[in-house]
Amino acid sequence: MELHTREWGDGDRLAVLVHGIMSDHRTWRLVGPALAERGYRVIAVDLRGHGRSPRGTGASPAERYPLEAYAEDLLDTLPAGPELAIGHSLGGIALADAVERLKPARAVYVDPAWRFAQVGVDPRLMVQLRDLTREQIVGLSPTWEPADVDDEIAAAAVWDEDSAWGMADGRTDLPARPAVPSLVVLAGRSVLIDAASAEVLRARGFEVRTVPGTGHTVHRDDPAGFLAALDGWL
Repeated sequence: MELHTREWGDGDRLAVLVHGIMSDHRTWRLVGPALAERGYRVIAVDLRGHGRSPRGTGASPAERYPLEAYAEDLLDTLPAGPELAIGHSLGGIALADAVERLKPARAVYVDPAWRFAQVGVDPRLMVQLRDLTREQIVGLSPTWEPADVDDEIAAAAVWDEDSAWGMADGRTDLPARPAVPSLVVLAGRSVLIDAASAEVLRARGFEVRTVPGTGHTVHRDDPAGFLAALDGWL
C-alpha cells in the first residue's frame, strides 16, 4: 500500500518520520521543519488507517491492520537508504520491522510500542481517547501549543479505530538486536519501556536516552528536549 506523505525541506540528506497510533504526519509539525533546517529533506508518512492514507481491507481488524503490514507499506512508499529514520510508538514497531530492508544509516525509536501486548494497554482506551475534548487534551498535555491540540483533534477525527484492535494481539518482546546504529528515546514517564527493559535494550546494543518530564508523545511534550536527545545522531 502506498501511503500519503508530507515533506519539508530539500536537503541532500533524507530523513523519514513514522507516527504512532491515532496520529498522522501532523505530529511532526515542529520536528519536520527542524530537521529541514539541519539540511534534511524530510518525508513523514500517514500509516494505513491514519490521516489521508488508505484504510486497510479485510473481514476483521486483525486482517485490515496486521502489524506486519505497516512495515510493508513503508517499503512500498519510502526510498531505501535514508540517512535517518524515526519511528514513534506504533511507528517504532513498523520501523523495526522494515529497518533491515529500508536500510537507514541510523534509526531512532521514540517510546516504541514493542511490548504493547505484554504491558497490557487496552485498545478500548485508545478508542476512548479519540473523543477527548479540547480542555481534556490540554489538561493531559499542558506543554502543547494550541496548534498541536488542533492537530490532535483533526488526526483523531480521520483515524480508523479498527487499527487499535489490530494491535490487541501485538508484540510482547524487544528487538533482539539493532540492524543499524539505533537510538531509543524514552519518555520520562514511559509505560511501554520500563527501566528493566531499557537495560535489556542497552545490553542488546541500542543506545537509550530519556527526556525527563515527558509523556508518551515525547517530541510534542518537549520538542527542544527531544531534539537535544538526538545530539550526535543527526
